Amino acid sequence: SGDWSSDVCSSDLSKNIINELEDNNQIVLQYCDASGNISEQFNPNGSIKNIAGIVNKKGNVFGLMPHPERASDELLGGMDGSLIFKSLK
Repeated sequence: SGDWSSDVCSSDLSKNIINELEDNNQIVLQYCDASGNISEQFNPNGSIKNIAGIVNKKGNVFGLMPHPERASDELLGGMDGSLIFKSLK
């Protein structure tokens, strides 16, 4: 934006939101390797703290950054994404 005061405020706001999500155990998915090691190396979009999925405080609304529907059929190149849908029963 070029306005340093709004950049500082938005940065502080982001930190506060992330801290709140962490404090409330609302970060439910993070980008990682096959062994569960969280690293920026495995983060395809540069999200803060490798966050890929969060829930609201009640845990009944789930927000997801990756698109599992794009990997839920062999015709689309793989079935890995279908695991998300199969887990929702």
